[in-house]
Amino acid sequence: MSIVHERMLPQPEFIKEQMPVPEEVQAAKAKRDEEIAKIFKGEDSRMLLIIGPCSADSEEPVVEYIHRLAVLQEKVKDKLVVVPRIYTNKPRTTGDGYKGMVHQPNPNEKPDMIKGLMAIRHLHIRAMTETGLSSADEMLYPENYAYLSDVLSYIAVGARSVENQQHRLVASSIDLPVGMKNPTSGDFSVMLNSITAAQHPQTFIYRGWEATTDGNPLCHAILRGSVDSEGRSLPNYHYEDLSKLYEMYAARNLQNMSLIVDTNHSNSGKKYLEQIRICKEVLHSCRHSEDIKKMTKGFMIESYLEDGSQKIGEGIYGKSITDPCLGWEKTERLVLEMADLL
Repeated sequence: MSIVHERMLPQPEFIKEQMPVPEEVQAAKAKRDEEIAKIFKGEDSRMLLIIGPCSADSEEPVVEYIHRLAVLQEKVKDKLVVVPRIYTNKPRTTGDGYKGMVHQPNPNEKPDMIKGLMAIRHLHIRAMTETGLSSADEMLYPENYAYLSDVLSYIAVGARSVENQQHRLVASSIDLPVGMKNPTSGDFSVMLNSITAAQHPQTFIYRGWEATTDGNPLCHAILRGSVDSEGRSLPNYHYEDLSKLYEMYAARNLQNMSLIVDTNHSNSGKKYLEQIRICKEVLHSCRHSEDIKKMTKGFMIESYLEDGSQKIGEGIYGKSITDPCLGWEKTERLVLEMADLL
């Protein structure tokens, strides 16, 4: 009933030295980071599209998917900025079994954290090098962010982490957009408290150091729906929800009133096809309210090569082993339709 310290893991600096980001890729990422930041600052009217598999479970299909996204990005670049969702820490909802690529670079093999840390960094760098698209990942473990701090362009804090003090304070140290999801209870005030903490300077303990931060003005809200006391999903993407969030945001007088709408999870009730309708409904709300339009900066969509999901071991290439996702044909059609509506 105790922790067994199996082995010491390499420090982030060592992993970064072993797997450096090529200089030309660093320059391209810096340009992308500036481009994305302008959307949150209101200096670019395009919308952000954070899109990809629920969990990045295997390198080859994920990279193939991102190559397709890069082609699609060129078609919609005047209306949308596409950020691949490469979630390498993504566990199952129960916390049991598969816990993402950082634990199991091969889902069919035993956990190996050193191989996992190398695998997730390699995947992010490869995707960026081959496609030019820097990516998003979830900060499930704040200590792990240091292994990927130079390769990400967007970070999300999940519904079960948003109330955690360390997530809030580490987010205040990041110079990139960090999205705070509403908690599973659906309480907007909890999410806004997290944003407030992250936007302000902080002092705290991080990786054995006393650390200080300047605050992150690009921290913002993500609406993902909620769950009631009986486990039923309740959406929060409707016009009334967005209006309520705008009013609560405005009352806080925060530096950045920005919103990303997560179209899956409790907003869709994990019915992945509903993501198509949800995107269009939110865009409709934007057309009917200048406040909602100004606040809404984009969408988070779960999508992969194949529709739906599968169990680990079934071996269907490019099909999610966690939550069900939109397949490529539906994804491409949706993104093109969204660009036409903007």
